[in-house]
Amino acid sequence: MNHKPNILFLMSDEHRADVTGYEGNNVIRTPNLDRLAATGTVFRNAYTPSPICIPGRQSMMAGQFPRTTGCERYGQDLPPGHMTFSRRLAQFGYQTVVSGKLHHMGNDQMMGWTRRIGGDMHVEPSFIENKQEDEYTKYKIAPQKWTQEKEVCRAGVGRGPCISHDEYAVQGALQFIEDYFNSSYYDREQIQPLLLKVSVLQPHYPYLTSEDKFTYYLNRVTPYLNEPLFDHPFLSRFPVQAGQQASAREIRRATAAYYGMVETIDGYFEQIMAALQHAGQNLDEWIIIYTSDHGEMLGQHGVWEKQKFFEASARVPLLIRYPQRFAGGRVVRENVNLCDLFATLCDICDVPAPEGLDSRSLVPLLEGRAPDWNNETISQFGGTNLMIKRDDLKYQYYSSDGSEVLFDLQRNSEETLNFIADPEYTDHVQRFRRRAQELQF
Repeated sequence: MNHKPNILFLMSDEHRADVTGYEGNNVIRTPNLDRLAATGTVFRNAYTPSPICIPGRQSMMAGQFPRTTGCERYGQDLPPGHMTFSRRLAQFGYQTVVSGKLHHMGNDQMMGWTRRIGGDMHVEPSFIENKQEDEYTKYKIAPQKWTQEKEVCRAGVGRGPCISHDEYAVQGALQFIEDYFNSSYYDREQIQPLLLKVSVLQPHYPYLTSEDKFTYYLNRVTPYLNEPLFDHPFLSRFPVQAGQQASAREIRRATAAYYGMVETIDGYFEQIMAALQHAGQNLDEWIIIYTSDHGEMLGQHGVWEKQKFFEASARVPLLIRYPQRFAGGRVVRENVNLCDLFATLCDICDVPAPEGLDSRSLVPLLEGRAPDWNNETISQFGGTNLMIKRDDLKYQYYSSDGSEVLFDLQRNSEETLNFIADPEYTDHVQRFRRRAQELQF
């Protein structure tokens, strides 16, 4: 029998890539992720296809950029029946199980998963067929999202909705593992390959954590204070700066709470892997992936949350561990995208990839043999903003006002200088503009 590998897909929300021990952060405690990094492959330049939850997540699942999927903004969703990597693996024999956040809003709440546990399953009113608008108008309320300023100022010790959601999702995954591998009633042997995704909300705001973690980090973190805003109308939107929208102490408290949430998810993932090992699973025979949908500005450049094409927001952690096939301890510095996970899983699991993907298999990079890798990655936001990164150059185009930004991360890793008008980059800018047109921007 040809045994396909089991897959454990671990995912968080809004995890800034450099708030990890394996990237050299000496304050954060992420021992579990650090072990995965040491024995797996770290993709140091992995980027989200969109620096906001829904388009980023759906593009990753579809292996397509937001413009390809038509899911470009918050409140949209993939059309029912759209091809996702969960659907593709299910077509080729996998049991596809997810516990936690998928962030679907439309009528297809499964999208190829054969089982959902502890999820966020709900259909938004905009997707309800034959909806009586006059009836819904009676119950319409104002948006409940708080401002970034308020989120920072109220951060600290507490139990926010993300915590209760995550505890529910983790408990659901643990119960599934026990039932799937160790059912004491029927003692069934499981031979069907499994894709198990555990998707938590933290460290997404509200920035709240337990008292012990908060007090551990409060006087250890180095918050971003007195950060000047970047001179661009979108990149400087919604500022939260010390002494203006929040005090230096409030920013420190929010940073400490964020660190505590990162440590919390590391502990969740340790629980999941320990449960699998308790059930007799050899994790060296599993493909283990960890990533997040986007990053978190955390006050850098004077702004918080995501949406921006700065490294803190657009770059994501990405670890892949599969010792049976790929040597551990490798750091890949080529530019990759979360969209690439679709083709990668198909390649490793010997499943033919469908047509129409924007996805590339990362297997050559995992094997250390990719001399002709197309070193480009793309991110989009709101149907109007485009980022194209090639090598160390990061180009941005904003169709709402026609503005452009060019960062050179080799010369200016802090992303404080705009090289768009520098004659030295003229040829590069022209190439980026042609590529933007190809991407229909």
